[in-house]
Amino acid sequence: MKSAWIAAAALSAALVSAPAQAQTKVNIGISGWTGFAPLTLAKEAGIFAKNGLDVTIKKIPQASRHLAIASGDIQCAATTVETWIVWNANGVPTTQLFQLDKSYGADGLVVRGNIGSIKDLKGKTVAASAPGTSPYFLLAWFLKKNGLSTKDVTVVNMEPGPAAQAFIAGQNDAAATYEPYLSAVREKPEAGKIIATTLDYPMVMDTFGCTPKFIAENEAAVKALTQSYFEALDMIKADEKKAFEIMGADVKQTGEKFGNSAKYLRWQDKEANKKFFAGEFNTFSKEAADLLLEIGVIKQIPDLSKLADTRFVQ
Repeated sequence: MKSAWIAAAALSAALVSAPAQAQTKVNIGISGWTGFAPLTLAKEAGIFAKNGLDVTIKKIPQASRHLAIASGDIQCAATTVETWIVWNANGVPTTQLFQLDKSYGADGLVVRGNIGSIKDLKGKTVAASAPGTSPYFLLAWFLKKNGLSTKDVTVVNMEPGPAAQAFIAGQNDAAATYEPYLSAVREKPEAGKIIATTLDYPMVMDTFGCTPKFIAENEAAVKALTQSYFEALDMIKADEKKAFEIMGADVKQTGEKFGNSAKYLRWQDKEANKKFFAGEFNTFSKEAADLLLEIGVIKQIPDLSKLADTRFVQ
């Protein structure tokens, strides 16, 4: 622990003493999802600034994040792999640069105690974000794996936080949500139960990307964004307690509560990134695109070979 503290102190000192330099402005759109938190850490701990970036992080619901990109309000964003397919299919060109995280139980479906299986959801009301978002896709994926479709349920569009809170308050038969909101249901077993998560159906993977225009005009900044993410992961390893406090504060959680949410996902380092983009990325993107087309979220599948640029993961 002492060596970890020394490493963290050295990193903090380096950040504080970093020389002033010209900084590239970049606006990033994210949500309060636990997996995106290292980006907040990079901002709050001064890692972005040290690497020549003037970053503004904006909390934008996933359902409208692509509109912020299209308007120029943000240049980059964090979201799930299949969402980039939706955005590109719907005329918002974007390119994935590096993988942020993989969910290991951090996304799931909560149901009332009298619902014994996903098949029992037929005819029930399920809260989930709008089509084109991760929770909606999760619901569609879970249903398909159990012989159902979104047409077999009534979907009430609610964002993950409100969906979880409404479920706890007794509204709806089920809800698709994610951490830290999923843990709110874990802590209230009288309200219902978690019937399935990404441990049962591994299909939530998040990546970071920007517009092709921003990438082409700011390659040094794109490299710095990528490097800053990996440096944030190094900081978590060096001083987990402090890092969890910083990341937790952003979503109004204690460091301990944030740590409990983080147990259900894995942030992806450089080696994990290289392995992911070499295989699983292509396989998953193809299956996801087929399902998105089937449920009517997209009308045609974009060129999947052009959705990622991994040159900056070194």
